[in-house]
Amino acid sequence: MKEKAKGLIGEFKEFISRGNVMDMAVGVIVGTAFTAIVNSLVKDVITPAIGYLIGGIDFTEYKIVLSPAVGEIPETAIYYGTFIQNIINFLLIALVVFLLVKGLNLFRRKKEQPSEEPKEPEPSPELLMLTEIRDILRDQKDN
Repeated sequence: MKEKAKGLIGEFKEFISRGNVMDMAVGVIVGTAFTAIVNSLVKDVITPAIGYLIGGIDFTEYKIVLSPAVGEIPETAIYYGTFIQNIINFLLIALVVFLLVKGLNLFRRKKEQPSEEPKEPEPSPELLMLTEIRDILRDQKDN
């Protein structure tokens, strides 16, 4: 039993010390920070602009009240407006991420393109000789 436990601990140490795990951890941390930026862009910049354009509609207020509040008992309601707002937020976030990735890919393509057009390679001596033979044979055939 101890050998199994020691082996498991050893395997875990090996797994943790691999570079892939550290790369993944860095990716998760950067991804979390990126998510905060994208969420802020959508929530604080894009959503208010869209709300202004469509007349300030806030979907989160829409609900179906199943039982109204009585005394200290809160109302029971289905908040379908919040669901609609979350769908809109998801679509906006997906659009922003898509545009960012598209922009980065465009930037990479421009960076990777060489400034000069690639030159055609010089034909090999064998190809030149075969071309000359072909031309000679064609000239003899025409005469």
